[in-house]
Amino acid sequence: MKKLILGLAIVASTFVFAQKQDPKDLNAQVEATNKAAMDAYNAKNYAVAAPKFLELYNLLKTNGQDDKTYMYYSGLSYALANNLDESIKIYTDLVNSGYTGVQTQYTAKDKTGKVEAFNKDVWETLKKTGSKDYTDFKTEQTKSVEPDLYETLSTLLLNAKKNDEALAIIEKGLAKYPNNAKLKEYQGTALYASGKTDQFMTNLKDQLAKNPTDAVNWYNLGVLQSKNPATLNDAIASFTKALEINPKMSNAHQNLVYAVIGDDAKAVEEINGIRKSNPDKATELIEARKERFNKALPYAEKWYQAEPNNIDAVTVLKDVYGMLRNQAKVAELKAKEAALQAAAPAK
Repeated sequence: MKKLILGLAIVASTFVFAQKQDPKDLNAQVEATNKAAMDAYNAKNYAVAAPKFLELYNLLKTNGQDDKTYMYYSGLSYALANNLDESIKIYTDLVNSGYTGVQTQYTAKDKTGKVEAFNKDVWETLKKTGSKDYTDFKTEQTKSVEPDLYETLSTLLLNAKKNDEALAIIEKGLAKYPNNAKLKEYQGTALYASGKTDQFMTNLKDQLAKNPTDAVNWYNLGVLQSKNPATLNDAIASFTKALEINPKMSNAHQNLVYAVIGDDAKAVEEINGIRKSNPDKATELIEARKERFNKALPYAEKWYQAEPNNIDAVTVLKDVYGMLRNQAKVAELKAKEAALQAAAPAK
Protein backbone atom coordinates (compact mmCIF):
# COMPACT_ATOMS: atom_id res chain seq x y z
CA MET A 1 0.00 0.00 0.00
CA LYS A 2 1.39 3.33 -0.94
CA LYS A 3 1.92 5.92 1.75
CA LEU A 4 -0.69 8.66 1.75
CA ILE A 5 0.83 12.01 0.82
CA LEU A 6 -1.28 15.11 1.25
CA GLY A 7 -0.70 18.81 0.88
CA LEU A 8 -2.77 21.85 1.74
CA ALA A 9 -2.45 25.46 0.69
CA ILE A 10 -4.74 27.68 2.74
CA VAL A 11 -5.62 31.13 1.48
CA ALA A 12 -7.19 34.05 3.24
CA SER A 13 -10.95 34.22 2.95
CA THR A 14 -13.58 36.92 2.99
CA PHE A 15 -16.53 35.89 5.13
CA VAL A 16 -20.08 36.93 4.27
CA PHE A 17 -23.02 35.88 6.45
CA ALA A 18 -26.74 36.11 6.76
CA GLN A 19 -27.80 38.41 9.59
CA LYS A 20 -28.41 35.71 12.18
CA GLN A 21 -26.36 37.29 14.97
CA ASP A 22 -24.39 40.47 15.58
CA PRO A 23 -22.03 40.69 12.59
CA LYS A 24 -19.19 42.09 14.71
CA ASP A 25 -19.39 39.26 17.25
CA LEU A 26 -19.72 36.66 14.52
CA ASN A 27 -16.83 38.04 12.51
CA ALA A 28 -14.59 38.05 15.58
CA GLN A 29 -15.54 34.45 16.34
CA VAL A 30 -14.94 33.35 12.76
CA GLU A 31 -11.60 35.12 12.51
CA ALA A 32 -10.41 33.63 15.81
CA THR A 33 -11.40 30.11 14.75
CA ASN A 34 -9.85 30.55 11.31
CA LYS A 35 -6.58 31.79 12.85
CA ALA A 36 -6.47 28.92 15.35
CA ALA A 37 -7.02 26.38 12.56
CA MET A 38 -4.38 27.85 10.26
CA ASP A 39 -1.83 28.36 13.04
CA ALA A 40 -2.24 24.74 14.11
CA TYR A 41 -1.96 23.50 10.53
CA ASN A 42 1.16 25.56 9.81
CA ALA A 43 2.70 24.19 13.02
CA LYS A 44 1.87 20.69 11.73
CA ASN A 45 -0.42 20.16 14.70
CA TYR A 46 -3.00 18.47 12.50
CA ALA A 47 -4.94 16.89 15.36
CA VAL A 48 -5.78 20.40 16.57
CA ALA A 49 -6.27 21.93 13.12
CA ALA A 50 -8.79 19.33 11.97
CA PRO A 51 -11.59 19.99 14.48
CA LYS A 52 -10.96 23.75 14.26
CA PHE A 53 -11.54 23.69 10.48
CA LEU A 54 -14.71 21.67 11.04
CA GLU A 55 -15.82 24.14 13.73
CA LEU A 56 -15.26 26.95 11.25
CA TYR A 57 -17.29 25.15 8.58
CA ASN A 58 -20.21 24.57 10.96
CA LEU A 59 -20.08 28.15 12.23
CA LEU A 60 -20.28 29.54 8.71
CA LYS A 61 -23.00 27.09 7.70
CA THR A 62 -25.15 28.04 10.69
CA ASN A 63 -24.91 31.65 9.57
CA GLY A 64 -25.84 31.11 5.95
CA GLN A 65 -22.52 30.29 4.25
CA ASP A 66 -22.19 26.60 3.38
CA ASP A 67 -18.55 26.60 2.27
CA LYS A 68 -17.38 22.99 2.18
CA THR A 69 -13.81 24.15 1.56
CA TYR A 70 -13.33 24.15 5.33
CA MET A 71 -14.79 20.67 5.63
CA TYR A 72 -12.25 19.64 2.99
CA TYR A 73 -9.43 21.26 4.98
CA SER A 74 -10.65 19.38 8.05
CA GLY A 75 -10.66 16.05 6.23
CA LEU A 76 -7.11 16.67 4.99
CA SER A 77 -5.93 17.55 8.48
CA TYR A 78 -7.56 14.48 10.02
CA ALA A 79 -5.84 12.34 7.38
CA LEU A 80 -2.47 13.94 8.14
CA ALA A 81 -3.12 13.30 11.83
CA ASN A 82 -3.69 9.63 10.91
CA ASN A 83 -7.22 9.75 12.28
CA LEU A 84 -8.70 7.38 9.73
CA ASP A 85 -12.23 7.22 11.13
CA GLU A 86 -12.82 10.98 11.13
CA SER A 87 -11.09 11.59 7.79
CA ILE A 88 -13.08 8.77 6.14
CA LYS A 89 -16.32 10.20 7.51
CA ILE A 90 -15.60 13.68 6.13
CA TYR A 91 -14.30 12.51 2.75
CA THR A 92 -17.35 10.27 2.35
CA ASP A 93 -19.65 13.24 3.06
CA LEU A 94 -17.75 15.37 0.54
CA VAL A 95 -17.90 12.70 -2.19
CA ASN A 96 -21.59 12.05 -1.61
CA SER A 97 -22.36 15.79 -1.67
CA GLY A 98 -20.79 16.20 -5.11
CA TYR A 99 -18.28 18.77 -3.81
CA THR A 100 -15.67 19.70 -6.41
CA GLY A 101 -13.93 22.65 -4.79
CA VAL A 102 -14.23 24.64 -8.02
CA GLN A 103 -14.23 28.36 -7.26
CA THR A 104 -14.16 31.49 -9.38
CA GLN A 105 -11.16 33.74 -8.79
CA TYR A 106 -11.45 37.44 -9.57
CA THR A 107 -8.22 39.27 -10.38
CA ALA A 108 -6.93 42.53 -11.81
CA LYS A 109 -3.53 44.17 -12.28
CA ASP A 110 -2.53 47.28 -10.35
CA LYS A 111 -0.43 50.11 -11.78
CA THR A 112 2.82 48.21 -11.12
CA GLY A 113 1.58 45.16 -13.03
CA LYS A 114 1.02 43.10 -9.90
CA VAL A 115 -1.98 40.76 -10.02
CA GLU A 116 -4.36 41.15 -7.09
CA ALA A 117 -7.30 38.97 -6.05
CA PHE A 118 -10.68 40.42 -5.05
CA ASN A 119 -14.03 39.15 -3.89
CA LYS A 120 -16.73 39.23 -6.56
CA ASP A 121 -18.51 42.40 -5.37
CA VAL A 122 -15.35 44.53 -5.13
CA TRP A 123 -14.07 43.21 -8.47
CA GLU A 124 -17.36 44.01 -10.23
CA THR A 125 -17.49 47.48 -8.70
CA LEU A 126 -13.95 48.31 -9.79
CA LYS A 127 -14.63 47.04 -13.27
CA LYS A 128 -17.97 48.87 -13.68
CA THR A 129 -16.67 52.18 -12.40
CA GLY A 130 -13.71 52.04 -14.77
CA SER A 131 -11.10 52.33 -12.02
CA LYS A 132 -7.87 53.88 -13.26
CA ASP A 133 -5.90 51.99 -10.62
CA TYR A 134 -6.61 48.53 -12.08
CA THR A 135 -6.60 46.93 -15.52
CA ASP A 136 -6.77 43.48 -17.07
CA PHE A 137 -9.81 42.27 -15.13
CA LYS A 138 -10.03 38.46 -15.33
CA THR A 139 -12.01 35.57 -13.89
CA GLU A 140 -10.67 32.05 -13.67
CA GLN A 141 -12.06 28.84 -12.26
CA THR A 142 -9.89 26.77 -9.94
CA LYS A 143 -9.20 23.12 -10.73
CA SER A 144 -11.65 20.52 -9.45
CA VAL A 145 -10.46 18.55 -6.41
CA GLU A 146 -13.05 15.80 -6.99
CA PRO A 147 -10.51 13.30 -8.42
CA ASP A 148 -8.35 13.92 -5.34
CA LEU A 149 -11.34 13.23 -3.09
CA TYR A 150 -11.88 9.82 -4.69
CA GLU A 151 -8.15 8.99 -4.64
CA THR A 152 -7.65 10.00 -1.02
CA LEU A 153 -10.83 8.35 0.26
CA SER A 154 -9.85 5.14 -1.54
CA THR A 155 -6.42 5.21 0.11
CA LEU A 156 -7.87 5.92 3.55
CA LEU A 157 -10.33 3.03 3.24
CA LEU A 158 -7.59 0.65 2.08
CA ASN A 159 -5.37 1.72 4.97
CA ALA A 160 -8.30 1.04 7.32
CA LYS A 161 -8.68 -2.46 5.76
CA LYS A 162 -12.17 -1.56 4.53
CA ASN A 163 -11.49 -3.17 1.18
CA ASP A 164 -15.06 -3.67 -0.04
CA GLU A 165 -15.96 -0.07 0.80
CA ALA A 166 -12.80 1.09 -0.96
CA LEU A 167 -13.71 -0.91 -4.05
CA ALA A 168 -17.18 0.67 -4.16
CA ILE A 169 -15.70 4.19 -3.97
CA ILE A 170 -13.04 3.36 -6.57
CA GLU A 171 -15.65 2.04 -9.01
CA LYS A 172 -17.80 5.14 -8.42
CA GLY A 173 -14.76 7.33 -9.11
CA LEU A 174 -13.80 5.42 -12.24
CA ALA A 175 -17.32 5.86 -13.57
CA LYS A 176 -16.60 9.62 -13.55
CA TYR A 177 -12.87 9.49 -14.30
CA PRO A 178 -12.27 6.28 -16.31
CA ASN A 179 -8.67 7.22 -17.18
CA ASN A 180 -7.55 8.01 -13.62
CA ALA A 181 -4.32 6.00 -13.23
CA LYS A 182 -4.29 6.13 -9.42
CA LEU A 183 -7.84 4.84 -9.12
CA LYS A 184 -7.01 1.99 -11.54
CA GLU A 185 -4.01 1.11 -9.37
CA TYR A 186 -6.06 1.27 -6.18
CA GLN A 187 -8.72 -0.89 -7.82
CA GLY A 188 -6.15 -3.64 -8.26
CA THR A 189 -5.02 -3.30 -4.65
CA ALA A 190 -8.61 -3.47 -3.39
CA LEU A 191 -9.45 -6.49 -5.54
CA TYR A 192 -6.38 -8.37 -4.30
CA ALA A 193 -7.00 -7.43 -0.66
CA SER A 194 -10.62 -8.59 -1.03
CA GLY A 195 -9.50 -11.98 -2.32
CA LYS A 196 -10.88 -11.32 -5.80
CA THR A 197 -7.74 -12.55 -7.52
CA ASP A 198 -9.35 -13.33 -10.89
CA GLN A 199 -10.63 -9.79 -11.17
CA PHE A 200 -7.27 -8.49 -9.96
CA MET A 201 -5.51 -10.43 -12.72
CA THR A 202 -7.90 -9.00 -15.30
CA ASN A 203 -7.26 -5.54 -13.89
CA LEU A 204 -3.48 -6.01 -14.15
CA LYS A 205 -3.67 -7.23 -17.72
CA ASP A 206 -5.87 -4.27 -18.62
CA GLN A 207 -3.37 -1.84 -17.10
CA LEU A 208 -0.43 -3.56 -18.81
CA ALA A 209 -2.18 -3.34 -22.16
CA LYS A 210 -2.24 0.44 -21.65
CA ASN A 211 1.19 0.71 -20.04
CA PRO A 212 3.45 -2.29 -20.81
CA THR A 213 6.46 -0.68 -19.10
CA ASP A 214 5.07 -0.91 -15.56
CA ALA A 215 7.47 -3.26 -13.75
CA VAL A 216 5.32 -3.43 -10.60
CA ASN A 217 2.28 -4.62 -12.53
CA TRP A 218 4.35 -7.28 -14.34
CA TYR A 219 5.66 -8.42 -10.97
CA ASN A 220 2.17 -8.55 -9.41
CA LEU A 221 0.89 -10.50 -12.40
CA GLY A 222 3.76 -12.96 -11.98
CA VAL A 223 2.91 -13.47 -8.30
CA LEU A 224 -0.67 -14.41 -9.19
CA GLN A 225 0.40 -16.67 -12.04
CA SER A 226 2.99 -18.44 -9.87
CA LYS A 227 0.25 -19.67 -7.52
CA ASN A 228 -1.20 -21.89 -10.26
CA PRO A 229 1.02 -24.72 -11.61
CA ALA A 230 -0.75 -24.42 -14.97
CA THR A 231 0.46 -20.80 -15.41
CA LEU A 232 3.96 -21.22 -13.98
CA ASN A 233 5.63 -20.53 -17.32
CA ASP A 234 3.53 -17.39 -17.64
CA ALA A 235 4.76 -16.33 -14.19
CA ILE A 236 8.37 -16.81 -15.25
CA ALA A 237 7.71 -14.69 -18.34
CA SER A 238 6.06 -11.95 -16.25
CA PHE A 239 8.91 -11.82 -13.70
CA THR A 240 11.41 -11.73 -16.57
CA LYS A 241 9.53 -8.83 -18.14
CA ALA A 242 9.56 -6.95 -14.84
CA LEU A 243 13.32 -7.41 -14.60
CA GLU A 244 13.87 -6.22 -18.16
CA ILE A 245 12.24 -2.96 -17.07
CA ASN A 246 13.84 -2.82 -13.61
CA PRO A 247 16.93 -5.09 -13.35
CA LYS A 248 17.31 -4.40 -9.61
CA MET A 249 13.79 -5.38 -8.60
CA SER A 250 14.74 -7.73 -5.75
CA ASN A 251 11.29 -9.27 -5.25
CA ALA A 252 11.07 -10.16 -8.94
CA HIS A 253 14.50 -11.83 -8.86
CA GLN A 254 13.63 -13.83 -5.76
CA ASN A 255 10.20 -14.89 -6.98
CA LEU A 256 11.60 -15.84 -10.37
CA VAL A 257 14.09 -18.20 -8.71
CA TYR A 258 11.37 -19.75 -6.54
CA ALA A 259 8.95 -20.01 -9.46
CA VAL A 260 11.51 -22.08 -11.37
CA ILE A 261 12.31 -24.26 -8.34
CA GLY A 262 8.64 -24.76 -7.47
CA ASP A 263 7.37 -26.10 -4.13
CA ASP A 264 10.65 -27.60 -2.94
CA ALA A 265 9.37 -28.60 0.50
CA LYS A 266 6.64 -30.68 -1.13
CA ALA A 267 9.16 -32.22 -3.54
CA VAL A 268 11.47 -33.25 -0.68
CA GLU A 269 8.53 -34.71 1.26
CA GLU A 270 7.50 -36.77 -1.77
CA ILE A 271 11.05 -38.06 -2.28
CA ASN A 272 11.41 -39.08 1.37
CA GLY A 273 8.00 -40.73 1.30
CA ILE A 274 8.92 -43.20 -1.46
CA ARG A 275 12.69 -43.51 -1.00
CA LYS A 276 12.42 -46.98 0.57
CA SER A 277 9.34 -48.33 -1.20
CA ASN A 278 10.26 -47.17 -4.70
CA PRO A 279 13.95 -46.17 -4.95
CA ASP A 280 13.87 -45.89 -8.76
CA LYS A 281 11.01 -43.38 -8.62
CA ALA A 282 12.80 -41.52 -5.83
CA THR A 283 15.93 -41.26 -8.00
CA GLU A 284 13.82 -39.93 -10.86
CA LEU A 285 12.33 -37.26 -8.59
CA ILE A 286 15.78 -36.35 -7.23
CA GLU A 287 17.09 -35.82 -10.76
CA ALA A 288 14.04 -33.70 -11.63
CA ARG A 289 14.65 -31.59 -8.53
CA LYS A 290 18.29 -31.16 -9.45
CA GLU A 291 17.28 -30.09 -12.95
CA ARG A 292 14.96 -27.41 -11.51
CA PHE A 293 17.80 -26.01 -9.39
CA ASN A 294 20.12 -26.05 -12.43
CA LYS A 295 17.50 -24.08 -14.33
CA ALA A 296 17.14 -21.63 -11.42
CA LEU A 297 20.90 -21.08 -11.11
CA PRO A 298 21.31 -18.44 -13.87
CA TYR A 299 18.41 -16.44 -12.45
CA ALA A 300 19.96 -16.53 -8.98
CA GLU A 301 23.33 -15.52 -10.51
CA LYS A 302 21.73 -12.56 -12.31
CA TRP A 303 20.22 -11.35 -9.05
CA TYR A 304 23.58 -11.60 -7.32
CA GLN A 305 25.26 -9.75 -10.18
CA ALA A 306 22.65 -6.99 -10.02
CA GLU A 307 22.85 -6.68 -6.22
CA PRO A 308 26.10 -8.24 -4.92
CA ASN A 309 25.59 -6.73 -1.46
CA ASN A 310 22.00 -7.84 -1.04
CA ILE A 311 22.13 -10.49 1.67
CA ASP A 312 18.98 -12.18 0.35
CA ALA A 313 20.56 -12.53 -3.10
CA VAL A 314 23.69 -14.03 -1.52
CA THR A 315 21.72 -16.47 0.63
CA VAL A 316 19.49 -17.67 -2.21
CA LEU A 317 22.46 -18.25 -4.51
CA LYS A 318 24.28 -20.06 -1.70
CA ASP A 319 21.30 -22.37 -1.16
CA VAL A 320 21.03 -23.13 -4.89
CA TYR A 321 24.73 -24.03 -5.05
CA GLY A 322 24.29 -26.11 -1.90
CA MET A 323 21.62 -28.20 -3.58
CA LEU A 324 23.90 -28.61 -6.61
CA ARG A 325 26.76 -29.69 -4.29
CA ASN A 326 29.18 -27.00 -5.42
CA GLN A 327 30.98 -26.70 -2.09
CA ALA A 328 33.56 -24.18 -3.30
CA LYS A 329 30.82 -21.73 -4.27
CA VAL A 330 28.93 -22.45 -1.05
CA ALA A 331 32.03 -21.61 1.00
CA GLU A 332 32.61 -18.41 -0.99
CA LEU A 333 29.04 -17.25 -0.53
CA LYS A 334 28.98 -18.22 3.14
CA ALA A 335 31.95 -15.91 3.70
CA LYS A 336 30.18 -13.11 1.81
CA GLU A 337 27.01 -13.72 3.79
CA ALA A 338 28.90 -13.54 7.10
CA ALA A 339 30.63 -10.31 6.07
CA LEU A 340 27.32 -8.68 5.15
CA GLN A 341 25.73 -9.80 8.41
CA ALA A 342 28.66 -8.39 10.39
CA ALA A 343 28.41 -5.06 8.56
CA ALA A 344 24.64 -4.76 9.01
CA PRO A 345 23.51 -2.27 11.70
CA ALA A 346 22.24 -3.86 14.88
CA LYS A 347 18.43 -4.06 15.15
